[in-house]
Amino acid sequence: MIKNDIPQDEIYLFNIGEAQQAYATFGCHRVDESDLHRFLVWAPNAREVGVVGDFNGWDASRNRMERLDSGVFAAFVPGLRDGDCYKYAIQGHDGKTVLKADPFAFHAEVRPATASKVWSLGGYDWRDAEYLKRRHGQNLLNRPVAIYEMHIDSWRKREGYAFANFREIADELSDYLVEMGFTHVEIMPVLEHPLDDSWGYQVTGFYAVTSRYGTPQDFMYFVDVMHAKGIGVIMDWVPAHFPRDEHGLARFDGTCLYEHQNPMQSDHPQWGTLIFNYARPEVASFLVSSAMFFFDVCHIDGIRVDAVTSMLYLDYARNPGEFVPNEDGGNIDRSAVAFLQKLNSVILTRYPGVMTVAEESTAYPMITKPPYDGGLGFLFKWNMGFMHDTLSYMSMDPFFRQHHHSKLTFSMHYAFTENFILPYSHDEVVHGKKSLLNKMVGAYDEKFASLRLLLGFMYAHPGKKLLFMGGEFGQFIEWDYRKELDWFLLGYERHGQMRRYVQALNEFYTRTPALYAIDDGWEGFAWLNVNNAKQSAVSFLRRGARPEEVCVCAFNFTPVPVERFVIGLPSGGALRDVFSSDDARFGGSGRGAARVIQAVHKGFEGHPYRAAIDLPPLAAVYFEMDSYEKGLK
Repeated sequence: MIKNDIPQDEIYLFNIGEAQQAYATFGCHRVDESDLHRFLVWAPNAREVGVVGDFNGWDASRNRMERLDSGVFAAFVPGLRDGDCYKYAIQGHDGKTVLKADPFAFHAEVRPATASKVWSLGGYDWRDAEYLKRRHGQNLLNRPVAIYEMHIDSWRKREGYAFANFREIADELSDYLVEMGFTHVEIMPVLEHPLDDSWGYQVTGFYAVTSRYGTPQDFMYFVDVMHAKGIGVIMDWVPAHFPRDEHGLARFDGTCLYEHQNPMQSDHPQWGTLIFNYARPEVASFLVSSAMFFFDVCHIDGIRVDAVTSMLYLDYARNPGEFVPNEDGGNIDRSAVAFLQKLNSVILTRYPGVMTVAEESTAYPMITKPPYDGGLGFLFKWNMGFMHDTLSYMSMDPFFRQHHHSKLTFSMHYAFTENFILPYSHDEVVHGKKSLLNKMVGAYDEKFASLRLLLGFMYAHPGKKLLFMGGEFGQFIEWDYRKELDWFLLGYERHGQMRRYVQALNEFYTRTPALYAIDDGWEGFAWLNVNNAKQSAVSFLRRGARPEEVCVCAFNFTPVPVERFVIGLPSGGALRDVFSSDDARFGGSGRGAARVIQAVHKGFEGHPYRAAIDLPPLAAVYFEMDSYEKGLK
């Protein structure tokens, strides 16, 4: 044992829940200028632990680990090379010996094999210094954010249905994202996981990108290429639960180490997985360090934290009486709250300019408020209410929409309570929910017009934007992770026009500060006509930080024209339509609106001026104003 190479201070931080880079201490690391690799594993209740692998015939007696005072076992093994497989043979507190993958491994075998691999993280030459410098100074709250959510393997399939490699996909994908005008790509989970059907949401390797898609260096290349094209990379990250697979974290040392001991706290009734014990300091260190690993080592630009709702509520997916209340008898997991506050504080303090995003579907307060004010500290929250309301509205017969007008307007009652992302994500195009295009009602052309309208409404509405892959060209069938997207559809006129529409919509959005600069307050939004339920039409104004940054947005949600639709205006002058989903180049009728519309000095909806506009069927139309005044109410 080489005592001098045991980082006791870092182990201490891990034990008290304050480690942020535990990956540099635990796991397998080469000892500088030697032929030795150091192994450290946390297994405080184990009776014995040994390192086993191809190098010792999987014989635990040949490389036994020494127990340290801190609940950590250590060993030094000579002669290892990158790619050597290994596990820990742990004789647990229960007397049973189990072969466990390394919780801190950087690389692993391709499933169904489950061994960890010795792997160095060196050797990649990063070229994104200028990008990271720019990122450090940005404020995403007042910048355009248009996210392309995707599943790496099913974006395009490789010959023979082999898994896509990060390097193979990076250049093609980055060029596509630039062409389409997206600012970020969000990749569904790429951490190591045993079950393809889980889409990556049941993680066994919290520090290893899945070997399905390549090595850690391959992933570094992927991120670097995205940065070279100005695209930010957001990773789905899953600290809410983990699978029960024997080689994973479950009963790691023969006891409930990472999970709760009480099944009413540890068993996830919806997914059949196990819930982390966030109150345990070492678990907090493990998870925070996992997130930080991908910022520190892989240069990612954000994480989207999956299933935050299930973390916050002790009774999530449980029947009455089947959960353990908190100390006040309530259903909030305060240890999960404290963990999320710590996670966000560490990330956003260390890396200004990145984002942390919560997938949270309830009205839990202050998700995006700072921890010092009692919030969870996320930068953004997915707006699930907006998503559900708009998709429900668009899936009903237009005749009945007049009776559900609030589905268009209710989101503005809470639009500024959090910093929102508006998501049309993968979850909405699976399990019989239909694709976005197929949710739209009506005949063939009406479906396309409705989808253009829906996206036009979303891009104008306060909040950042997210669209799942395939939605940009009108994928007709639901997403299937086993198959690539139906790219052949681009050979059909309407699908090609839909792709051009999304491309133009992203371009208009990113060059129009009125649509993104003030997403978090009423100073950036005003209703111009909100009560016309009978015609299922609405209009509102978006405003940027400068008085001249104004965009008037109007929408007709019926398949018949709306003529002389009256809207209020804050000033006199003229309106000029600058973008329409009904444009012929996008597959619309091309009728559009009048090119110039004069405002009349006659009040409407609390505004001193008004104008009457003609709206094509199922259309979103944006206008600019050639006159404006300060002090918009």
